[in-house]
Amino acid sequence: MEMISGWGRIGAPGTQKVSEDLERLTEGAVLCRGLGRSYGDSAIPPSGAPQVATTVLADRLLGFDPATRVLRAEAGVSIEQLNRRLLPLGYFVPVTPGTQFVTMGGAVAADVHGKNHHVAGCFGDHVRRLKMRLADGRIVHAEPDGENADLFWATVGGMGLTGHILEVDVEMSAVPSPWIAQETTRVDDIDAYIDALKDGAGRFPFTVGWIDCLSRGKSIGRGTLIAGDWADPNLAPKRYPSPKPRITMPVDLPSFVLGRASVQTFNFLNYWRHLPRTMKGIVHWETFFYPLDMIREWNRMYGKRGFTQYQCVLPDAAGRGAARRVLEILTERGGASFLCVIKDCGPQNRGLLSFPMRGISIALDIAVRDDTQALIDALNEKVIDEGGRIYLAKDHFTRPEHFREMEKQRLPAFMEARAKWDPKRRIRSAQSVRLFGDPA
Repeated sequence: MEMISGWGRIGAPGTQKVSEDLERLTEGAVLCRGLGRSYGDSAIPPSGAPQVATTVLADRLLGFDPATRVLRAEAGVSIEQLNRRLLPLGYFVPVTPGTQFVTMGGAVAADVHGKNHHVAGCFGDHVRRLKMRLADGRIVHAEPDGENADLFWATVGGMGLTGHILEVDVEMSAVPSPWIAQETTRVDDIDAYIDALKDGAGRFPFTVGWIDCLSRGKSIGRGTLIAGDWADPNLAPKRYPSPKPRITMPVDLPSFVLGRASVQTFNFLNYWRHLPRTMKGIVHWETFFYPLDMIREWNRMYGKRGFTQYQCVLPDAAGRGAARRVLEILTERGGASFLCVIKDCGPQNRGLLSFPMRGISIALDIAVRDDTQALIDALNEKVIDEGGRIYLAKDHFTRPEHFREMEKQRLPAFMEARAKWDPKRRIRSAQSVRLFGDPA
């Protein structure tokens, strides 16, 4: 019996993980799980269904056409594998989240987004076909504008609830070099940050930023905007970048290490180490896209109780002040977020539950405390007021009534599609029991 959890390490007692190649998995309609990087309970089975199938043994690259740049891979292939194999040939995934330890199936199920959402959309926007096993055992194909298109768009961002993803056809991006030309800018407050973010999004394909969300008053949201593009090969180093060294977090840190005082100190030092207002340089692609991957098991920094990431998107219609209003909820309630990241988002796609919409996303890493549920409730109420929504791949604490209010326009269409392809709701997760009312 192996105890599993989401990346936030909030436990799941009595859960057994079954490792099998999906192509051989023919008995039962169990939930699929990739590399376990969804933060909450979306890849944890409910207590009444104690088995979950991992996809990581289904990890073959099945074909690549340089003319169309379309790659076919099994669902268990990770972004890290693709980077290792294809970046030396001049190809990179079209969209990547902040970790490369995500499977192709997971990237589709969560419809992951990255620093380039404002120009490239989500991962699902670049998927050309899916091969799936339905809950009743049938094998089908789904395409965005062809065969079983309704299944395709229910699966993209559907958190694995519509069937087992077996194979993914995705169009890769051609890149001129394996280096990133990076520009970083220190900004004084959240309003200046939003202005800089929108300006950077007009000049760069990749934008993201760290902000200090614990400062109060005028300086709330001060931080650093990071923007970049693939470097011109004439300006980049001629050598291929060596793999970045990694260390492993050896133990669970005591809870006080990431308390409010220590986080404030870290934020202060991190802000003022960026003494020049703007800095430019050529950086390693791993440094730019995956800084946290340099520390294996970094989630142990939050101690034995674990942590949650609260990620929401606020629409442009809410106005520039929406980010400040959300952050004020955190500071007023004494929340301490070691990591707060804000990204620019472009238009939402056709995924029935895909997360981004035109606006900005805010991601807060929050150590679990006795008052975490109350904090998440307050944040969700504010996000609802602003017309926003949350990212299911990160969530562990949202109440069903808050989720239904956020998704009152889109949820009926998803539930209709799910009823068509899995009418008995045989594939379900702890999250779907919590939010969708699935039987436990």
